[in-house]
Amino acid sequence: MDNNELKKHALNIRRNIVTMVYNAQSGHPGGSLGCADILTYLYFEEMNITKDNVAGKNRDKFVLSKGHCSPALYAVLHEAGLMDEDLNSFRQIDSKLQGHPNMNYVDGVDMSTGSLGQGISCGVGMAIANKLDKNDNRVYVLCGDGESEEGIVWEALMAACHYKLDNLCVIFDLNHLQIDGDVEDVVGPLPLFDKAKAFNANTIECDGHDFDSIRKAFATARQTKGVPTVIVANTTKGKGVSFMENNYAWHGAAPKEEEYKIAMEDLKEVD
Repeated sequence: MDNNELKKHALNIRRNIVTMVYNAQSGHPGGSLGCADILTYLYFEEMNITKDNVAGKNRDKFVLSKGHCSPALYAVLHEAGLMDEDLNSFRQIDSKLQGHPNMNYVDGVDMSTGSLGQGISCGVGMAIANKLDKNDNRVYVLCGDGESEEGIVWEALMAACHYKLDNLCVIFDLNHLQIDGDVEDVVGPLPLFDKAKAFNANTIECDGHDFDSIRKAFATARQTKGVPTVIVANTTKGKGVSFMENNYAWHGAAPKEEEYKIAMEDLKEVD
């Protein structure tokens, strides 16, 4: 798939993210918009996941460790035709599309997440299981940079390197913001690249909004043997919506009607 096609899918995904959060008047748009390009590439180019195998075990798996960004996951599953749930039911009573993804309810959700830091541990276990089963399926985990302040993230990475999990790829979504502001003002988890490298992971940096950069990073990860790969993806929180970009206030806030109209105008397709 060429970059223009990927960009069109990413644009649709961003529109649906904002619409879901607006309709529910609840959710996390900032981080969801920021990781939309990464998820677009994973589901449309990188992973061996299709409508035919989405409910099965014999395929690549994805763990959204930053589970509050469920709008991005639901939007990409919908865009790829992998789930039948109505996006308008997001965060509604009795909806399967909960605020944090639940693997028991939605095809394509490979792990129930929301407790920050635990997704990478789940990914490590899944990657070990693949090794024991002697299959070639890969596991991808998306972590937030604020989430990387959790000690369990680094314990899991230590285990991944110890067990030589070259079928595991961890992506840090580095947008520099979390719910209370700049990550460096809260705890200060940087530099993520150097820390991951110190654990002996194959560590790559990429532009999380440039499909050529993303493509190169995942290709390198797939070719790497003997160690897991960590991709530090530089992103912009709220990407694509003018008033949300680089504004931590939109970590977990829903737009009102006028703000929604501005967002939709920002996300209007341009020839």
